[in-house]
Amino acid sequence: MIDAALALGGTTTGEHGVGLSKLPGMRRELGPQVAAMQRAATAALDPQGILNPGELVG
Repeated sequence: MIDAALALGGTTTGEHGVGLSKLPGMRRELGPQVAAMQRAATAALDPQGILNPGELVG
C-alpha cells in the first residue's frame, strides 16, 4: 500500500499503530532531511531512549 501511495504522489497514515507498518517507506517518503530532524528531536526529548523502545524513526 505504501508503494502504491507514493507512486501516486500520496502518503499513508501514521497514526494509532499504523506507523509501525509505515517505517520501511518513511525514508523514501520524507527524505533524509526530515528523517534527520526526527532523529534529532527524539534525541533531544528522549536522550536515554526509554520512550517507545524499539520504535525507530528514520
